[in-house]
Amino acid sequence: MNKPRGRPARGQGLAREQVLEAALRLLEEGGAGFSMRALAARLEVTPMSLYHHVGDHAALLRAVSDRVYASVLEPGEVPGDPLAGIRAILLRYHGMVTAYPQLTLAIFAEPAAFAGTTRAITDRLLSLLEKLSLEPLLWLDILVDHAHGNALAFQSVRGDQALAGSMRERYRQALDRLLEALREDMPGAASPR
Repeated sequence: MNKPRGRPARGQGLAREQVLEAALRLLEEGGAGFSMRALAARLEVTPMSLYHHVGDHAALLRAVSDRVYASVLEPGEVPGDPLAGIRAILLRYHGMVTAYPQLTLAIFAEPAAFAGTTRAITDRLLSLLEKLSLEPLLWLDILVDHAHGNALAFQSVRGDQALAGSMRERYRQALDRLLEALREDMPGAASPR
């Protein structure tokens, strides 16, 4: 029995981008069945050959999440308007979690994978929230948990574009309500009647 080597059967060298793309596809197809061994089988290489390109399982998840979530921190925040910046980041993040729910769940299951871009998103949101609230960590939890819960619910409506569109719109409306509540919670805001 021939064991696959560090090169694909076609004789081409294995590239990091090829590994990340295959990992993302495998993750989204199989969710819980995602492993270095399964990825190696998909790429027709030995599991050890993957470690050269991506390190361990957590490092692979970090690299995939850096690639997927890179657009979340695109420029687009409105200078001087932290609420608009928070809204823009959360809408982009929600879109990525909706598109790649298994990646998010894998990061939840592998705490060491929470780094890089996912950490940068959290840090950016926290820095914006610190400008608005005396309880920025509480608001971070509320807003991010809301984005996760809504986006992960999209798995149940895959293929139903009308329902998905309705859910997206409800997320935007709920996010706007939460941001209105945050505005009211800001130091110096008039107390509600």
